[in-house]
Amino acid sequence: MIEQVEPIGYVRSTRSEAVDDGWDEVTASIGLDADRYDPRALAGLEDFSHVEVVYLFHRVDPDSVQRGARRPRNNPAWPEVGIFAQRGKNRPNRLGVTVCALTRVTGLTLTVTGLDAIDGTPVLDIKPWMAEFGPRGPVRQPPWSHELMTAYWR
Repeated sequence: MIEQVEPIGYVRSTRSEAVDDGWDEVTASIGLDADRYDPRALAGLEDFSHVEVVYLFHRVDPDSVQRGARRPRNNPAWPEVGIFAQRGKNRPNRLGVTVCALTRVTGLTLTVTGLDAIDGTPVLDIKPWMAEFGPRGPVRQPPWSHELMTAYWR
């Protein structure tokens, strides 16, 4: 049986549209639901430099979800690859995952930079980033993905 998940909080950001690039320029906050969480739920999180945020691409129409292959960003110079070989928002279950810098924890609010989620985005989970959860061994990725990411964070 698959259980339902509920947002633990929501993103507050100056970005209201899912623009593809420049996400490191964005400072956002994540406010946890005060009716369900005690500020102690975030105790110790401020000792970490980064957090991993799991969120829902809530404005993606479920009918536009991709289940096959496409060219990332519809760029004809890049190969057609399956939806699971890219990180586009029109993916099954519409889940996003981002590691972002944690700058402050105040009560039930986290302030972060580099979170590529728009204002009002439901947050499903927050985890501290630990170096040991990063890749072990060499990392391999195709050239088109490096091109795609050139301005994503700047």
